[in-house]
Amino acid sequence: TVLNTFSEVAKANVSTFEQDVTLVWGSITDREIVEKTVRDQDVVVHLAAHINVDESLTTPRNYVEVNVGGTMNVLEAVRATGVRMIFASSCEVYGYSVESPNESAEMRPHSPYAASKAAADRMCFAYNASFGTDVVIVRPSNVYGERQKSGKGGAVIPIFASLGAAGKPLTVFGDGKQRREYIHIKDLVKVYDMLLHQSDVAGKVFNVGTGETPSIGAIAEFIGKRMNVSVVNQPPRPGEVPGFELDSSAIAELGYTPE
Repeated sequence: TVLNTFSEVAKANVSTFEQDVTLVWGSITDREIVEKTVRDQDVVVHLAAHINVDESLTTPRNYVEVNVGGTMNVLEAVRATGVRMIFASSCEVYGYSVESPNESAEMRPHSPYAASKAAADRMCFAYNASFGTDVVIVRPSNVYGERQKSGKGGAVIPIFASLGAAGKPLTVFGDGKQRREYIHIKDLVKVYDMLLHQSDVAGKVFNVGTGETPSIGAIAEFIGKRMNVSVVNQPPRPGEVPGFELDSSAIAELGYTPE
């Protein structure tokens, strides 16, 4: 069963597999829809969120309402039904760290988006501690892959790729030295599947990265050369962290290796 907010893009994406699932159009901010959708399930993989850092600087209230309030609705539904839950948190909850943060590192979110994910992350932990809710928390590095959103509110790799395909210059904010650790969606899905079949991970947290941290400038240069377009620099964005590398040793001990 898939619960998803409706858009023409979402409709096109689900068309490839909708014959194999029960599809529900709605939002996690709708408590009644969440409760009805969770009923009679075995596990909830909670991926729903507003995700763009820049957008969170202009509409922070929306991020709290969806990412925190929506997660509360999911937690209440799984608590009421006894269903397991896998929660997609984010590496952004750590903010900037000189050392590679492990799962017990302090959270110092730098943006409203990051703060909303940190709040939802800790609410999941609290439900496990308070009510025994069977929830495991995953903190992925920056995700990329096929059909990822580009344009306004999109992610940097598809934005660069779509600009390059249109013959337009790629914009790098700041000096381009800020580093990110990227993970392909196929590797992340492997982790969700791995945790789905683990029976002893309730209440645990797992960083999921690759150990590789290319700079934004290097990515722009790579794509720019491949697509024969220039790279231009703009002033740095507020709320952006210089970068870091996750300590993903805990999930590696369960057998995860990025491909």
